[in-house]
Amino acid sequence: MALTITLLNGAYLHGRCCRHKVLHPLLGPLFSNSMSKLYSSYRRPGSQPEKKPSWRNTDLSLKKSIDVLKSQLSLLREETKDYLTGPGGHTFSQYMLEQTRVLWAFRSQEDLNKWVISSDVEIGGKSEVYLKLGRNNQGALLYGTLNTEVPRDGETKYSGYCSMRAKPPVGSFARKKYYDWSNFNSLYLRVRGDGRPWMVNIYTDPYFSHQKDDLYNYFMFTRGGPYWEEIKIPFSKFFLSSRGRVQDDQHPIWLDKAIVMYVSFNQISTLGFTIGDKVDGPFQLEIDFIGLLHDRAHTEEFAYEMYEKNPRV
Repeated sequence: MALTITLLNGAYLHGRCCRHKVLHPLLGPLFSNSMSKLYSSYRRPGSQPEKKPSWRNTDLSLKKSIDVLKSQLSLLREETKDYLTGPGGHTFSQYMLEQTRVLWAFRSQEDLNKWVISSDVEIGGKSEVYLKLGRNNQGALLYGTLNTEVPRDGETKYSGYCSMRAKPPVGSFARKKYYDWSNFNSLYLRVRGDGRPWMVNIYTDPYFSHQKDDLYNYFMFTRGGPYWEEIKIPFSKFFLSSRGRVQDDQHPIWLDKAIVMYVSFNQISTLGFTIGDKVDGPFQLEIDFIGLLHDRAHTEEFAYEMYEKNPRV
């Protein structure tokens, strides 16, 4: 009864246009595809809006609902087992002594399916990007062609980017999950590039809607050539940006799911790479693995100046 009252109150407060947000935690696995379209606000200039709501394309068959329920209950059982074992499914002693952790290793097509690629084609550009397994199924090969030609829609001013981004982790019943990297202080990668610079992006899930475009970025310079290189990027080097602009108010990344004074700060949801160096032509980047490292020699907390808000006079 209490759950019914909560749902009705939520629907009443949010209004008719937002009722899908109330039902989403319960029917998330069935509406996962349509929900992504509902939350997408971008539409190319001059394009016609969809006449048919996306939720009408959802298959609500009984058999599919039962199969989804079984899979979600199985996933919930595994999550409960890991939670009772310890942080991340490890015992507390193993968690405290952990020095390295491999987040993503590319050895099969299933590993590639955890990532999505995108380019300026979404805004009418002409860049191309592809992702496949490397030679002997060792590593991921991200390649394509960068084209900075601006689409002639009268609104877009800049173009020419390609990106690769990991899918955010999702728990049972489409619950949001976040990464807890508080036990580490550096990002560790083994890559082989063609000499072009890349931007490493850490995406967060902010508490306030006006922070939805916030990113933590840092540069990754590849040297080219036939040899692999191992790159270590301390988290203290990542700087805050929004829509491509570096912000004056800088603060370090919250590596854990911190909640202070009932306000949830930005939580790490996923990681990605972007190339946009304004140089037309082909590019390629091979990635063997992406991991975390706890470097005891690195003691820097934050590399940039932080301004004091409302300073005392």
